[in-house]
Amino acid sequence: MLNVRDLERRPGEMREKDLDVTLAERMGEGLLAVQPGSVLHVDARLESVHEGILVTAEVSATADGECGRCLRPISEPVEVEFQELFAYPSEEAFDYVVVADHVDLEPLVRDAVVLSLPFQPVCSPDCPGLDPVTGERLDDDPESRAPSGVDPRWSALAGLAASADPDDEKH
Repeated sequence: MLNVRDLERRPGEMREKDLDVTLAERMGEGLLAVQPGSVLHVDARLESVHEGILVTAEVSATADGECGRCLRPISEPVEVEFQELFAYPSEEAFDYVVVADHVDLEPLVRDAVVLSLPFQPVCSPDCPGLDPVTGERLDDDPESRAPSGVDPRWSALAGLAASADPDDEKH
């Protein structure tokens, strides 16, 4: 919650605020999340406009978790921006309003950070993952990367490829 009493109903006034917030709870539910105890840096600009307080913010943090393919621990920087109007109380319905001379950035920051996190994070774009038989990381043993024959579920199709006549394709 940021106090905006000095900006209320003064169009054209602006204030910048830098905040470092230590998270009390996890932010994100997938394989990658900003963990409790992590510091979230918020660089916010608050501008008074006729309708309310316009907040423009840049948020940065580090998300920790595990690779969705090989389960190695990974860390990724998270950097998001958002802009939202906190309207003055009125008869109209607004998503965000100025309440008791304060604006609450927590729901906006949470939504922006969580939505920016990848659903299936990987340690590298070419991560081969785990061996489906042994469960070992394929990166740890390059020799095990060799294909081990045809999947038995596709064996019926192997006969089709062998019986296809190359001359039939020319006609």
